[in-house]
Amino acid sequence: MIDKTAIIDPKAKVSANVSVGAYTIIGPNVEIGENSIIQSHVSIVGNTKIGKGNKIYPFASIGSDPQDLKFHGEKTKLEIGDYNKIREYVTINPGTKGGGGLTKVGNNCLFMVSSHIAHDCLVEDNVILANNVPLGGHVHIEKNVIIGGNSAVQQFTRVGKFAMIGGMCGVVRDIIPYAMVHGNRSILQGLNLVGLRRRNIPNKEIIVLTEAYKEIFKNENLTENLKKLDTKLKKNELVKDVVEFLEKDKKRPICTPFSK
Repeated sequence: MIDKTAIIDPKAKVSANVSVGAYTIIGPNVEIGENSIIQSHVSIVGNTKIGKGNKIYPFASIGSDPQDLKFHGEKTKLEIGDYNKIREYVTINPGTKGGGGLTKVGNNCLFMVSSHIAHDCLVEDNVILANNVPLGGHVHIEKNVIIGGNSAVQQFTRVGKFAMIGGMCGVVRDIIPYAMVHGNRSILQGLNLVGLRRRNIPNKEIIVLTEAYKEIFKNENLTENLKKLDTKLKKNELVKDVVEFLEKDKKRPICTPFSK
């Protein structure tokens, strides 16, 4: 059902069975997949592609210009996958020319009230951003990450899969997969054991990851600790994820138990 007060550009591609609420605006370069629900007072503009089965709540702003002074109206994109819930007052901006031109959101994510995804971000599947969580530009959030309310993620930061970040935390360093992080400025507190168990990861795998974690973060010399890490531990898939994450971008600061 499309409300009579909705303004949908004739060039927009709105699939069958999409519901559009009152006073919603949909621009000419927008695509929306089937069975999505767009509630009232939503703005969807720009070169924006939204998949199927999404639910977007009132006053969300999707695809409006990036909040970047270097942006001068060039054609960039925003892609949102399937079955996401985008709550009230959420803002999601497209990419910029200097950042690759694309902001991308995966599937089955929940973005709570007033969360923000800035330009050139990559947010993978099953991510939860609680209320008032802003992601700065160029942030990469891997799958199954949960970020607590009023936390903020600095631009260019990477957050590894299955990490959990507590509320009211300033995330200024990259966070390894499976981490548990909180503090006024992000401090690594251990592993997200609850999250691992919820995903039915076998205890024997978690024990190996725990042993590796203790070795990697036994002191501040991560480079040397990684070199000395037992090869048997490195064969574990969970440990591989952490090691690969740490070695992927050595220029980025890493959140550790010693972070200040």
